[in-house]
Amino acid sequence: MEQSLNIQWYPGHMTKTRRQMEEQIKKVDAVCELLDARIPQSSRNPDLAVLCGAKPRLVILNRCDLADALETERWAAFFQKEGASVLLTDAKTGKGTNAFAPAVRALLKDKLKAYEEKGQVGRVLRLMVAGIPNVGKSTFINRIAGRRAAKAENRPGVTRAGQWVPLGNGLELLDTPGILWPKFEDETVGLHLAFTGAVKDSVLDIETLGCCLAALLASRYPDAMKATYRLKEIPAREEGEGEIAWGLRILEDCGRKRGCLVSGGEIDTERASKILIDEFRAGKLGRITLEAAP
Repeated sequence: MEQSLNIQWYPGHMTKTRRQMEEQIKKVDAVCELLDARIPQSSRNPDLAVLCGAKPRLVILNRCDLADALETERWAAFFQKEGASVLLTDAKTGKGTNAFAPAVRALLKDKLKAYEEKGQVGRVLRLMVAGIPNVGKSTFINRIAGRRAAKAENRPGVTRAGQWVPLGNGLELLDTPGILWPKFEDETVGLHLAFTGAVKDSVLDIETLGCCLAALLASRYPDAMKATYRLKEIPAREEGEGEIAWGLRILEDCGRKRGCLVSGGEIDTERASKILIDEFRAGKLGRITLEAAP
């Protein structure tokens, strides 16, 4: 098993997408930045701030039904202190999406007033929907539009070209492909993106990833781990023990409870890793946020 993960995934189409967004940003009134509520900081593309410039931004904390509600409130307060408008949504169920149009109009009230003074009442507001891969942009747009206007799948890299989606209520959305940034300076960011499926699983060592996730969940949500995998206790981290080694012991306990055994009674850690990652992504361990708000 690998002892570290240097996670990098920046396919060629992302460079092309960035260039397209630089051109399209000039045509929009505001940018809607979708973040994964489970990893609000790691799912925030630092390049987007440069691309957006002075454009008004609406931060949308999506998948909030999978995230720790208290942490989501703290993150929302953090972004509001930064001066951003914030909307909490779960695009899959539609929760919070009805507040989107009012939030946009509140964000752009000065622009709407200026249009009104010029006699341009009813002028369409154009918004770019941006974010990392697999954060739910297309699902969000389909929910807002009330129809299947954008192709949506639960894997990164599906949307490859921007498309305009008229909503019919004076708003028009530009769905953009998910983009990451060329290099993750902090390995933790890469791990968080991998845990939530923003990075293609095929570029990862699944067992090492499972060990890292087991260690993180045991640190932040030990009760959820114990309840989900029927563990009496979480193995204590020994002095000088690395995170991956500790995570492996936890993962083996989880795998043992799930019957991930091979000949000789050894644990199939690859299978146990897949189970843990899939169940975390599906919310089967409960509402979890991997990053504490500043």
